[in-house]
Amino acid sequence: MLTFPEGFIWGTATSAYQIEGAWKEGGRGLSVWDAFAHTPGKTAGGDTGDVACDHYHRFGEDVKLMAAMGLKAYRFSIAWPRIQPLGHGEPNAEGIRFYSRLIDTLLEHGITPWVTLHHWDLPLALQLEHDGWLGPRIAGFFADYARICFAHFGDRVKHWITLNEPWVTSIMGYGQGVFAPGRVSNAEPYAAAHQMLRAHGAAVAVYRREFQAAQGGVIGISNNCDWREPLTDSPADRAAAERALEFYLAWFADPIWLGDYPASMRERVGDRLPRLTDEDRALIHGSADFFGLNHYTTMYAAHGDGHEPMATFSNAGIAEDQDVSVSADPAWPLTAMEWPIVPWGCGKLLRWIDARYGHPPIVITENGCAFDDELIDGAVDDARRIGFHAHYLAACHAALADGVRLDGYFAWSLLDNFEWSLGYTRRFGLHHVDFATGTRTPKRSAGWYADVIARNALAYPHPQP
Repeated sequence: MLTFPEGFIWGTATSAYQIEGAWKEGGRGLSVWDAFAHTPGKTAGGDTGDVACDHYHRFGEDVKLMAAMGLKAYRFSIAWPRIQPLGHGEPNAEGIRFYSRLIDTLLEHGITPWVTLHHWDLPLALQLEHDGWLGPRIAGFFADYARICFAHFGDRVKHWITLNEPWVTSIMGYGQGVFAPGRVSNAEPYAAAHQMLRAHGAAVAVYRREFQAAQGGVIGISNNCDWREPLTDSPADRAAAERALEFYLAWFADPIWLGDYPASMRERVGDRLPRLTDEDRALIHGSADFFGLNHYTTMYAAHGDGHEPMATFSNAGIAEDQDVSVSADPAWPLTAMEWPIVPWGCGKLLRWIDARYGHPPIVITENGCAFDDELIDGAVDDARRIGFHAHYLAACHAALADGVRLDGYFAWSLLDNFEWSLGYTRRFGLHHVDFATGTRTPKRSAGWYADVIARNALAYPHPQP
């Protein structure tokens, strides 16, 4: 039995566009994902988040599912266009009321809310009128929106995340064009990332200046990163693996924790990588109370010539800027996303973060897996998901034993949901959702996770996923 520290945070996570639905209800404005998903050919099967899991109408039922699991915390995102339909101006009272009811319901069931302010659903009006995350005014708009959320919910919400995975928005939204807003460029990802960091810093400054002392909460950001293991022990491959991590995680974490972009990026990207002004640095450096990490998989990294095309979902970034080639061991088992299952990579990444950023408090704000789950006789026996979480949690426990400060773990996801450009073709949930009827069915993994939470401990070893 592997016992976790007292007070360890056990949670699950979701995001607004993936589960809420009600895309034209309650005064909600349109988001970039509404426009993207309704564009022919952009999502699998033409799927959209118009209804999704209908969480907007069924959140009470979903909170009961969480309570049945004994969840300590629930991470969800607020849809910016539900609060400000145009991304600026007066708040929408119906949107405020919805999230207030959700927060109250969570607290009534003893579940701590962790709130993400932006999980990719930027108000469409900001994209059309102000160039979205490329526009210089976006940091101010985001800070104003954050202020509304802090003012209306901060009396009850004590854990805030500004942005979810800005790497994904930058690379897949502004680089590869496979996510909203669907732009293709080798320069815009760096410009968008820069504005997202400015927006994060501006929102944190508002919280710390106007709310934190009275409300007593904490605020941070959730960055995603897969581990990069050197393919060989050669100096070139070791340098390539380090460079890949810097172009992935340090791109966003270094400005926050160390005060500037990584030198490897400045050297290779040149003038396409914006420079932090003194004013930017004052807002961004030190602007996180914890290190939020979303982690899913591991790849080998080797020195490459930058001409090898990267598979879109290999999460490798812009190849020509890194001179890194990624690959997988054919012996590694794969999820339905074709992502390798490599638990030891999670432990190595936690230790890398601990060493580079001076032993920060880390919270894994997402970790999970998609499999081809089937509902048979009213049940889903997702043994591979149980194996996945068991082995990743064992890697987390080993990192804790080595002195890494890991404070919590959020399983992705509470529910099967809209998986972005892949539509409803991938299932990550601990609960099965029949998207025709909305019916929720706890998978065997939900009961297993409930037992882990109740024990604050992991029965181990466990069968391989």
